[in-house]
Amino acid sequence: MADFLNKWKNSLERTRKVAFGRLANFFGATEITLDTWDELESMLIQADIGIDTTGVIIANLINKVENEGIITTADLRQHLALELQSKLIMPEIPDFSAQKPAVIMVVGVNGSGKTTTLAKLGMKFKNQGQKVLFAAADTYRAAAVEQLEVWGDRLGIPVIAGQPNADPGAVAYDAVQAGISKQYDLVFVDTAGRLHTRFNLMEELKKVNRVISKALPGAPHATWLILDATTGQNALMQARAFKEAVNINGVILTKLDSSAKGGMAFAIQKELNLPIIFAGLGEKPEDFQEFDPAAFVDGLLN
Repeated sequence: MADFLNKWKNSLERTRKVAFGRLANFFGATEITLDTWDELESMLIQADIGIDTTGVIIANLINKVENEGIITTADLRQHLALELQSKLIMPEIPDFSAQKPAVIMVVGVNGSGKTTTLAKLGMKFKNQGQKVLFAAADTYRAAAVEQLEVWGDRLGIPVIAGQPNADPGAVAYDAVQAGISKQYDLVFVDTAGRLHTRFNLMEELKKVNRVISKALPGAPHATWLILDATTGQNALMQARAFKEAVNINGVILTKLDSSAKGGMAFAIQKELNLPIIFAGLGEKPEDFQEFDPAAFVDGLLN
């Protein structure tokens, strides 16, 4: 348990020092005044938690102080931690056992760590005894197909790929059909990284989604959005656009260890009501963890 918590604490060091560092000196024997709330509000907003979420947290803490007779800021720390935890959705890894295969579409912008995250997902589920197949539907970037094939060889996971510039929908369709005929448990579809502001690319993503549903009614059974934690509040705009284009039902937050903007996790869940399912806490496969709200908040507040 100690190693687990230390992993979260170490990965959130930059966010803690840069965004939440002032909070370490905030909690003490100082008496709570009106200035206390202004200062705490400012710190939370600067930590990328978001204006709306911060407003709710401050209002709840004020009520707590009035109802329980809390006098010093030292007594606020635990209540703030509980408030922060309450703003994070407890993730549930979907049970895909009723589908064979279960098809999971993975989407995100360029540079978000999508293909590497896909490899970590494949390894995680394979280690749980699942039979996994990759679909290299990012056909416009040759390096993406090669990268996924390298991961596939390394992990012993087959990869369905087309020719360069092939129709990504056709690759996804072939992969789903292979998943059905060869009785795979999971088919992960890697889609092309795309800017959320590019209309034609987002329309193509919708097409891939439709093709998958034709290949297997009810599929995709999950669509997970990869977000780079270093992008901060900009990730919120990305998430909105992808959620409007396809039925996003979970977020994977990457690069938490190299970001000072981990607080944006709160804004994602407040604004979009999307659970963070997994988090990337480093480069190693074991650094890919199921998202744990309590460990996340503890890592922020140390």
